[in-house]
Amino acid sequence: MSLQHFYLRDQVLADEEAAAFPLRLEADDAKHARVLRLAPGERIAVVDAAQDYFACEIVSFDDALPVVRIAQRFERADGGPAVELVQGLAKGDKMETVIRHATELGVAAFAPLACERSIVRLDARKGAAKAERWRAIAKSAAMQSGQLAVPDVREPAGLGETCALLETAAAVLVCWEEAPGTSRLDAALDRALGDGPVPEGARVAVVVGPEGGLTEREVDALMACNPRASLVSLGPSILRTETAGIVAPALVLYELERRARAGAR
Repeated sequence: MSLQHFYLRDQVLADEEAAAFPLRLEADDAKHARVLRLAPGERIAVVDAAQDYFACEIVSFDDALPVVRIAQRFERADGGPAVELVQGLAKGDKMETVIRHATELGVAAFAPLACERSIVRLDARKGAAKAERWRAIAKSAAMQSGQLAVPDVREPAGLGETCALLETAAAVLVCWEEAPGTSRLDAALDRALGDGPVPEGARVAVVVGPEGGLTEREVDALMACNPRASLVSLGPSILRTETAGIVAPALVLYELERRARAGAR
C-alpha cells in the first residue's frame, strides 16, 4: 500500500535536531491527517521545503500536528523534463477535471489561457479566486496520487503573457484540430529535443484550446513565440477540451518516458 503524502512549505527536515519533532503541516493538511485517523506507528511520505523526500513514522500527536521521526530518506531519481499544460479556459467544472486528472498523471504546472473562443470570462479578482481553488485541487490530487511535488497553477493569463512564458520552453506542442494528420506528437518532440538526453527540469509545454478551439491568430502567435514549437494532431477525432487536456499530456509523458528508457539502454 502506498504511503499518504504530505508537503511542507517552510520546514526542512534535515535541519531538525530532535529525533522526534512536530510536522508543521498547513491547517488543511493537519485536518486531512485527522480525517485519515493516522495512529502512532504508521508511516507517511513527506516532501519538505527543500524538496527532499522522506518516510516518517508517527510517534504521537501534539495538538493537531503529528510528531514524527524520520524512518527513511529516499533518493530522488532524475525526473527528466517537466510537462506543463497550457489549457484554454473552459466553462463549468471542466478546468477542475483537467487539473485533477493531469496532476495524477504527473503534469508539473498549469497555465490557464484566456482564449478568444473561451466561453468563461474572468476578471482579475475572479481569476485569482479560481486559481486558488485549482491549486487546492492540484494539491489534493498530488497527495492522492503520490506525486513528489504539488504542481504550480498560475492565474489565468492572456495570449501575450502566455507566449512570453513559452519562450524558454524546451518544446511547445500546440494541439490543434486543423493540424495535418501527419503532425505526430512523437516526431514533434524529436525535432524539438533532438537525440541526446534532455536536462532535468527542462520544460515541455502542451497547449490545448477551449471548447471552441484555438483561432488561427492564436495558433500563429503560439507558433511564433518559440522556435521549438510544433503543431500536433491528437488523431482524427475531435476531442472535448477536457478530454484533450488529459490525453495530450498523457501522450507526452509516455513519449518522454519512452525516450528516457531508450537512452538508458
